[in-house]
Amino acid sequence: MGNVVFVILIALFAIGAVVMLVRGIIAFMRTTEEDLKNSANGPSQSSLKQNRMMMGRVMFQALAILMVALVLLLNSGN
Repeated sequence: MGNVVFVILIALFAIGAVVMLVRGIIAFMRTTEEDLKNSANGPSQSSLKQNRMMMGRVMFQALAILMVALVLLLNSGN
């Protein structure tokens, strides 16, 4: 029963990583030439959004890997 919860969490975190990846790609594709040339005023809104999507993806991937490691650790004694 406990493994079912972990598998569901792993699936949710993996789906979250894919969603963040797609959102990051969309944000990247919407980057305009103006965004690229406007570096004197700091990062553009597009760059900030891309960075948030990347960090979200990394977070979801880390959580999924943590859950897999936890399942393996808990099942190693069986």
